[in-house]
Amino acid sequence: MNSYTYSEARQKLASLLDSAKKEGKAIITRKDGTIFEVKPVNNKKSPLDVEGVNVKLKKEEIIELLRESRKR
Repeated sequence: MNSYTYSEARQKLASLLDSAKKEGKAIITRKDGTIFEVKPVNNKKSPLDVEGVNVKLKKEEIIELLRESRKR
């Protein structure tokens, strides 16, 4: 875990975020002694979770198209 002063964090924000991603968190300390923890958010959404497309086909039409494609 890396620790940065507030001034360093401002100057090296990209580096700080990369460090937090790699190591799980990074610490920023202000002059008044206040300490902040920066850590990545775990996005639990699947990359396969995509919005469907409404093709306005009936169930029977879809089945027929599948059967035709399997004959080839």
